[in-house]
Amino acid sequence: MAPRANWKGFLRLSLVTCPVALYPATSESEKISFNQLNRATGHRIKYLKVDADTGDEVPNEDIVKGYKVDTDTFIEVTKEELENVALESTRTIEIDEFVDKADIDPRYLIRPYYLRPDGKVGHDAFAVIRETIREMDKVAIGRVVLTNREHIIALEPLDKGLMGTLLRYPYEVRDPKEYFDEIDDVKVTKDMLDLARHIVEQKAGNFEPDKFEDQYETALVDLINQKRAGKPIVPKDRPKGENVVDLMDALRKSVGGAAAETKAPKRPAKNAKKAKTALASQKEMLMPIAGKKPAKEAAAKKPAAGARRKSA
Repeated sequence: MAPRANWKGFLRLSLVTCPVALYPATSESEKISFNQLNRATGHRIKYLKVDADTGDEVPNEDIVKGYKVDTDTFIEVTKEELENVALESTRTIEIDEFVDKADIDPRYLIRPYYLRPDGKVGHDAFAVIRETIREMDKVAIGRVVLTNREHIIALEPLDKGLMGTLLRYPYEVRDPKEYFDEIDDVKVTKDMLDLARHIVEQKAGNFEPDKFEDQYETALVDLINQKRAGKPIVPKDRPKGENVVDLMDALRKSVGGAAAETKAPKRPAKNAKKAKTALASQKEMLMPIAGKKPAKEAAAKKPAAGARRKSA
């Protein structure tokens, strides 16, 4: 079942308009998440919204937004006033221009969304806009209001729908000179480049996301399962960086190492599939630990080492 739309409105190209819905294209709900607990009781921590001066808890209906002018001065802005900042992009994505995808600096990319027709009407108009963008091999640039802020959005065809990528404004992108000016100007010799290029050629491949395993997520699942089973947690040795004394020698050794990796059988796809299966909805953490009682029976028993249960 598709998630709830983040935004609903209209997509417009000149006089061609159709109702559309915008959905998040990515999700992090499958990742392991933690709650904060009171170490002494095992109870969850609850956050309260309190007045900074009086310490009294403030109900949600009495909380308003304020812009800080100086240390003790705020300009109060109500929800109604924010809603009155009426922008056309609040309800309509107006396509302003078409650009080459290569023209969009990757630093401006924020997050992707899926755009599809909303309801049973407007599919024809949506198809015309989609296929026009596809035929021109361009990216359509428009604006959309999400969470009370206007964003630039780049639209491009994806299967039968459109993918919209939110873009940053120039003032949100930091000047690289602040970070790169102090980097030394180093002369890289042709021999070094030749060796480095050889390493790259040996490691060249196609980007296949399924080959990559979220090793940290896998390690978290393993940690939680070990604690549920009451097994001791043994710290692992951390990798230590080595000082490079002779850069040419390091490059030569790297060439040999890359060649050995190329000859050795690769198993990333298998590992990725295993991880994907293991991590799907964190299901394996809900299953009984090997050699233990089923979950319902174990619930009446004493909690496993390292686990906490909320007291009555």
